[in-house]
Amino acid sequence: MAKTKPVITMQSFGIYTKWDSSSKALPQIQAFTTKVPAQLDVEFGFIINIKKAKGEKLHYCIYHPDIPDADGEVMPPFDGFEYVKDNDWHFYLGDTLWQPISNKIGDWRMTIELNGKLIADKTFSVFEQESMSEIEFWQKRGY
Repeated sequence: MAKTKPVITMQSFGIYTKWDSSSKALPQIQAFTTKVPAQLDVEFGFIINIKKAKGEKLHYCIYHPDIPDADGEVMPPFDGFEYVKDNDWHFYLGDTLWQPISNKIGDWRMTIELNGKLIADKTFSVFEQESMSEIEFWQKRGY
């Protein structure tokens, strides 16, 4: 019998409420966007839904802009593995900004692979708020 193919959909992406890693609850979407203002503790990322892949191994990776560590060396991408917990599973991949904010400006790419195949890929642009264009200013306010 042929194995069924997993069904993957991106549920939401953008800015979220603060994520509590100790809770089962996923963060709530606040704004659908790939442009993230450089603010302390802003939470951004995406949520995917995976069906028909229980027990499969995911590899996730967050590529930061060239952020130096405490020794001044560029931090490697943050990555890890997670197993799909059930046959209709939601997974949040995200990050937040910490001090100093000035070295977090740039593109943050987030990817998820399932069995070596890229299933989710989103790039977020973290920008200094002063550089917001007039159009972005009014869009943020709902116009």
